[in-house]
Amino acid sequence: MGLTQDPNFQKLQEWYTAHALGLNMRHMFEADKERFNKLSLTLKTEDGDILLDYSKNLITEDHSYLLEKMFTGEKINFTEGRAVLHVALRNRSNTPIMVDGKDVMPDVNKVLEKMKALLMNFLMQLSKVRSGEWKGYTGKAITDVVNVGIGGSDLGPLMVTEALKPYSKDGPRVWFVSNIDGTHIAKTLAQLNPETTLFIIASKTFTTQETITNAESAKAWFLEHAKDKAAVAKHFVALSTNGPKVKDFGIDTENMFEFWDWVGGRFSLWSAIGMAIALHIGMYSKHTHTFQGDKHFRTAPLDKNAPILLALLGIWYINFFHAETQAMLPYDQYMHRFTAYFQQGDMESNGKYITNHGTRVNYHTGPIVWGEPGTNGQHAFYQLIHQGTRMVPCDFLIPAQSQHPIRDNLHHKILLANFLAQTEALMKGKTTEEAKRELEASGLSGEALEKILPHKVFQGNRPTNSIIFKKLTPYTLGVLIAMYDHKIFVQGLMWEINSFDQWGVELGKQLAKKIEPELKDTAEIHSHDSSTNGLINFLKKNFA
Repeated sequence: MGLTQDPNFQKLQEWYTAHALGLNMRHMFEADKERFNKLSLTLKTEDGDILLDYSKNLITEDHSYLLEKMFTGEKINFTEGRAVLHVALRNRSNTPIMVDGKDVMPDVNKVLEKMKALLMNFLMQLSKVRSGEWKGYTGKAITDVVNVGIGGSDLGPLMVTEALKPYSKDGPRVWFVSNIDGTHIAKTLAQLNPETTLFIIASKTFTTQETITNAESAKAWFLEHAKDKAAVAKHFVALSTNGPKVKDFGIDTENMFEFWDWVGGRFSLWSAIGMAIALHIGMYSKHTHTFQGDKHFRTAPLDKNAPILLALLGIWYINFFHAETQAMLPYDQYMHRFTAYFQQGDMESNGKYITNHGTRVNYHTGPIVWGEPGTNGQHAFYQLIHQGTRMVPCDFLIPAQSQHPIRDNLHHKILLANFLAQTEALMKGKTTEEAKRELEASGLSGEALEKILPHKVFQGNRPTNSIIFKKLTPYTLGVLIAMYDHKIFVQGLMWEINSFDQWGVELGKQLAKKIEPELKDTAEIHSHDSSTNGLINFLKKNFA
């Protein structure tokens, strides 16, 4: 049964038709002084509470019950199926997690222990004046680690290492190379010493074109200095499942760390793909407790379940109000790659029009996810959010405490004030009467006032969620990651699509392999459509 055939969806559609256009958040807040208390929840964590305030949404208590009815626990099997098994990587309780009748936790723990052993050795060497066990080909200790990967093998580790930089005390510097554009690898290598650099090549199949091309370029650069191919084993490790390919590259398979087909790239942070995080920050601290967020999802009742509520609100705006985008707006500079990470997580998971039954949907699915850290975004695109013609539901995220409370915490107080002001402004707006009084107070009147007045009015009624946490710590970051992971999963279930494949990226790859040989000479190309032929031939004329 598709989403639109669900009787609960149809009831909600009737409610929307009868009531939704009359919803006014300002009026709802004025009529119910307890609205915040009724439409917010708190997640208890070891590093302080996480508050989700969803009261600034176009919902009522009665209607939120109808939303919850659309989602039933029967749709989820929490213990089996590839779809949810990435939680095994975050499972520190060793609760059995079954795949085809086999508990996968022993295999998961084996690889995690191997990573832990390498990490412990590595950090021990650093603490002993760089004289540890892992040395480069000249006997010098490693000072820099380069993660070479793309997609889930890049975005997640990059996001986490950036978010948790304050917690990197003794680890090496970490660099990330993903783009096939030679500029990315060339600029990175120019800043490194081959004697003290370790490369992590992250590719499940060890055949990903962008990753292997960058890895081969890194190896060529390294051998220009090291000369001896045997030295590659000291400076390259692999995150892969393809032992023969890894060995052919020159990497010792003892330094190959595995992960499995039930770990999708965009959900693989806590698999071997997280090695860059482990080396830079340390793996076996509280940031492994993403599983706390998994536990909340599995056990919290619907009306207090943060991922399910976020998912339902997204369905409400996408499938009823026809919102096309979702803004994620972290007010913390350390989270500057958080939106990009979930842009991939959401759009690659749920950007699909074919259902699990092989039929085309007759409703919208995944939104366009975008955003920038505050307050940069305020000076870039908030104009459209406030006064544009499109509805843009927004998630605002902020820590109560700054990692850098400089000038008596002045910067953070200003940041907090802006965070709070934006969500209030988007909800309340500014009426014609309010705008007119402000203009009159500034000295304007008559024709000049009437001319500017329409531009000073804010419609308001723009939906937002506010997510506040005590401080950005490894623990709270893990819980936030789990919360959005499960939101995406729930929406995929409700849309009846598979959130754990990504066939949409394949066609472009196939065509690129066909086009690449056509760029090797100057002959005109006529084998494609006229546009593609014209583009190829223009490029060829400009190669020299």
